[in-house]
Amino acid sequence: MSVRFVLVGTTHPGNIGATARAMKNMGHHDLVLVAPRYFPHEDATARASGAEDLLDNAHVVDSLEEALADCHFAAAASARNRAIEWPTYAPRECAQELTQKSAAGKVAVVMGPEKSGLSNDHLDRCNALLNIPTDPNFSSLNIAMAVQVISYELRLASIEAQSPEPPEVPPATSEEMEFFFEHLEAVLTIRGFLNPENPRTLMRRLRRLFVKASPDHNEINILRGILTAFEHANGDQR
Repeated sequence: MSVRFVLVGTTHPGNIGATARAMKNMGHHDLVLVAPRYFPHEDATARASGAEDLLDNAHVVDSLEEALADCHFAAAASARNRAIEWPTYAPRECAQELTQKSAAGKVAVVMGPEKSGLSNDHLDRCNALLNIPTDPNFSSLNIAMAVQVISYELRLASIEAQSPEPPEVPPATSEEMEFFFEHLEAVLTIRGFLNPENPRTLMRRLRRLFVKASPDHNEINILRGILTAFEHANGDQR
């Protein structure tokens, strides 16, 4: 089982190299970089220290949506509490969840920029929060250290777990969910339920609702069909 590790907006290339080394130590090889400031870079190569193959095979993309397009579950690492309630896991719980869900398709752990962490818009693309319980007086973890913690727990979880049976119908991917959310927002706007001039947190709360429901591929197609029926009843076409 290999979990995808996604680094968003990494500013120091040495952290990318150290992350690659931490991943390879625990048997993970799927590294995706979202708009890194410097990559490739000699500092990344130096810090990889034997994991240069992960750097050579790392995918560089422009957005988190691209990084997660084929994933059906992603855990976002965050040290901050958020205003809207999220399913939140400690590393051991998160590793068990990721291991179980990996039987149905690709899963990921998402890490944010060193200084600012992940934004709420980034979290909208994920399914749960991963919180490493550090000393509250010194809670900031280096990215590679955080990757080492969760990749170690993933290693333990994969050793201990029995191989789960894949589901008959695969879960909806992140890309399919994004198409649904775009469709839902458009229909709610057409119907006057959502005011685009004053949306507040409606779409964010609806995202949380449907993410918690974990629809599969067939279910998300049914939901899209319902939205299309509402559009046609109103005389609108997509």
